[in-house]
Amino acid sequence: MTTIDVVIADDQDLVRAGLQAILSTEPELSVVGMAGDGAEAAELARRHNADVVLMDIQMPGTDGLEGLARIAAAGPGSKVLMLTMFDLDEYVYEALRAGASGFLLKTTAPTELIRSIFACHAGDLLFAPEVTRRLIESYVARPPAVRGVPPVLGCLTARELDVFAGLARGLSNAEVGAALYLGETTVKTHVTRILAKLGLRDRVQAVVLAYECGFRQPGGEAVGEAGRFGGPTPCGNT
Repeated sequence: MTTIDVVIADDQDLVRAGLQAILSTEPELSVVGMAGDGAEAAELARRHNADVVLMDIQMPGTDGLEGLARIAAAGPGSKVLMLTMFDLDEYVYEALRAGASGFLLKTTAPTELIRSIFACHAGDLLFAPEVTRRLIESYVARPPAVRGVPPVLGCLTARELDVFAGLARGLSNAEVGAALYLGETTVKTHVTRILAKLGLRDRVQAVVLAYECGFRQPGGEAVGEAGRFGGPTPCGNT
């Protein structure tokens, strides 16, 4: 049985022990290291080639953002799931831009935490439901709405733009496929190509880019979203 290797980073002993106890109930998860700050977390992630790092944002010494930066600088490998006590931490957007794969509250239920680690490992977009809208509307620089396809997305085909529109809404591969009448495997292939073309680490950064370039506006539809996403794609559907 393949296991997902996890590193837990939090400056509080009781929090680390509690998270370890929760993860120990799932046989497919293995806690390979526990750290008290971001520097130790980055070192443990490198040493154990960890799949997922649960990283507290606010820690004394080397905080979670610096730990995230060190992990990201090491290249593709560990996915970092940021944890915080607050539903609108001032550093959340900065963490997402730095390459975090998601954001959860420490009040998340144990079963949801375990599900989230599996989803993070699979490359899914991951936000705590309580913070998604406020996070994006509060932290993303919102340029004026654009007409047509933003230049940064010009390398995408029409179908890839359709799929990107789904990513911008935080939809899973299955949900995008259902909306566009595509198989989940086909959507996954499109997502891989989109991330490669745009030089993005994961789906989280795809959402950030969609807002930053004006492809999607907070509270609104994405520019040119097709079919069930709200209007025709400028390039058509191919």
